[in-house]
Amino acid sequence: MRGKFKAGLAASLLALVTGAGLATPAIAGTTADTPLNLDNEQGSLWTCAFTPFNAFDSMFSFGTIYEPLVYVNALKNAHETPWLATSYAWSNGNKTLTFNIRTGVKWTDGKPFSAADVVFTFNLLKKYPALDLNAVWSVLASATAKGSSQVVLKFSKSAVPYFYYVADQVPIVPQHLWSKISNPVTDPIAKPVGTGGYMLNKCTPQNIQWTANPKYWQPGMPTVKTLNMPAFLSNNTANEYLATGQSAYGAQFIPNIQSYFVAKKAGNGYWFPPIANVSLFPNLTAAPLNDVAVRQAISYGLDRTTISKIGEYGYEPAASATGIVTPTYKGWSNPAAVAAAGQSYDPAKAKSLLQADGYKLDSNGIFKRHGKELALTVITNGGYSDWVAACQVMSQQLAKVGIKLTVDGVASTNFTTDYLTGKFQLAYNVETGGPSPFYEFRQWLYSKNSAPIGQSAASNWERFNSPAVDALLNQYGTTTSSATQHSIMNKLQTVMVSQMPIIPVLEEVDWFQFNTKEYTGWPSAANPYAQPALYNMPDWGVVVLHLKPIK
Repeated sequence: MRGKFKAGLAASLLALVTGAGLATPAIAGTTADTPLNLDNEQGSLWTCAFTPFNAFDSMFSFGTIYEPLVYVNALKNAHETPWLATSYAWSNGNKTLTFNIRTGVKWTDGKPFSAADVVFTFNLLKKYPALDLNAVWSVLASATAKGSSQVVLKFSKSAVPYFYYVADQVPIVPQHLWSKISNPVTDPIAKPVGTGGYMLNKCTPQNIQWTANPKYWQPGMPTVKTLNMPAFLSNNTANEYLATGQSAYGAQFIPNIQSYFVAKKAGNGYWFPPIANVSLFPNLTAAPLNDVAVRQAISYGLDRTTISKIGEYGYEPAASATGIVTPTYKGWSNPAAVAAAGQSYDPAKAKSLLQADGYKLDSNGIFKRHGKELALTVITNGGYSDWVAACQVMSQQLAKVGIKLTVDGVASTNFTTDYLTGKFQLAYNVETGGPSPFYEFRQWLYSKNSAPIGQSAASNWERFNSPAVDALLNQYGTTTSSATQHSIMNKLQTVMVSQMPIIPVLEEVDWFQFNTKEYTGWPSAANPYAQPALYNMPDWGVVVLHLKPIK
């Protein structure tokens, strides 16, 4: 995605990657046999683990190897495309969901795919809650087969909005293999077997290579026969890889993208649609961030427009304290919550909030209470140069309102472990969102998505716990009324402004670079058939199925 690393190591890594036997796509005359090199900088080497139920590993298999029942497009009004299920129907007051399972599909080891695999997958999530990344069993009551080609999901309440989670966000795994895994939570999957368009060919810490599934159930797909995903520790090497034409599909932040990338090669382009927010996640379990006045002071001390300009070159707009991403979801914005938030950047208000809370400025210009300075540390992925730069701007801004903020850009794997287990004061990070603001709010605020400090939380990393908010989120899941859903989201925006459990900073965009002279079929603003970034699941698996080399 994004990053910054020491120049010496970056140069060493580039030599390591380009010396790893990767084929470089030709500038012209690309064919189906020419490997497509994917530029997806994650700030770490690959672990070669391919479980689709791990928050970090899932992007390497979900969409390409493992597939969902129905593909739901968040960029296109939740448009649905039948996948491993050919159709579905709600019944029993929207508490029963019946899927008709596609026949004639085979796993890549030749075994037949069936409804039994789907039922097994859902019950696997029930047996091992750590695999249930979206807490679907908080509303599911049972998953059973009906005949040989139907699956019946029964919910404890009306659950239409949860369709996205059960249909699109649960990768289906083979019962005949996964039933033999001793501990699917911790055991790495080195040789994944799925139904998808691609199979894992080989993996090293430097590169993952997939090859086309010759017996894929979608005739004629995929056209691109080989995919490579080299590992990069920083944006610097990843961006150079793109700029020199070694990749036609990228997914990271690029400074001065017009001159550095677009102008370098005919056909180079980019598209950055916003879906979610990049936010400060405060650890709500410990002082001083369990104090709402401190969180509000931080928010009012941030000049988000400046953070956007310096940290992101303006590519990612300033976020709203309400949490609503615009223009994508402008129709969900609550004017009352916007008014209550007031001026987003208000240093005087930040100081007055702390003074009213018993803080006093010391000789260092830092607010202090009970003998302790208001000194905080924010962790972020040290490989993402834009995130590190954004945090550095925040540190400078907060110093002006009497808050000391130290930026800790840690290695990707350590960062992931730390934010999942709650080992932080502040974490600068992003959730995935979904086809309406509800999904990001549920990731942020739903208590069942979280976990005690020290245990891995699928989302809600700040450990927010409010029975009233849980009730609102559950109520949203029981209604199909647009008016009721908007009313609930209005209340949740008020919670965001008044309690500040999350501090949205910028609107997260899908980083997406491409070349139209080498491949056709890219998603675009005119044809947003999938979220385009290489870290969106299962979307990027849908994208590579659409690509066709220009011969």
